[in-house]
Amino acid sequence: MALKATIHRVQFQIADMDRHYYADHALTVARHPSETDERMMVRLLAFALHANEALAFGRGVSTEDEPDLWQKDLTGAIDLWIQLGQPDEKAIRRACGRAGRVILYTYSGHGAELWWEQVAGKCAALDNLSVIDIPPASVQALASLAAKGMTLSCTVQDGEVRLTSPEASVEVELTVRKQPKTRR
Repeated sequence: MALKATIHRVQFQIADMDRHYYADHALTVARHPSETDERMMVRLLAFALHANEALAFGRGVSTEDEPDLWQKDLTGAIDLWIQLGQPDEKAIRRACGRAGRVILYTYSGHGAELWWEQVAGKCAALDNLSVIDIPPASVQALASLAAKGMTLSCTVQDGEVRLTSPEASVEVELTVRKQPKTRR
């Protein structure tokens, strides 16, 4: 018998002062049986950092042709593609060809550093790619907030990120490994 996804309900209040975005979101998040609390919470963090009414979760970890999160315009074109983990160069190039912006979030510590050393040179010319790393301590702290029913708030101000639940508060560090080239 196949294992089913675990459903998590999230009441998410987002105050992103850097982007001037303030909204409440009621989310239903399906956690694949192979997905850890750490990965699910990184997905929620990515949602908070890029939240808007058009941002949506992809079909999940078992779907290779969809990102973890994406935002499409009214024509169906992909404006934003957000992927977690350490995809291979071919998958990164494919995503950059399909979307206006691609953001990769890595979160596995030393493994992410080794992965980046291997793909950084090959990805240098991808003008629409951002790579952001979340250190293991921040990921573990985020995982401590995981529950089937969550009430979370996320505050972003001057590049600092804080996720808060009624029980705890977590300051999340983000390290930018690559930013897209600015266009004139």
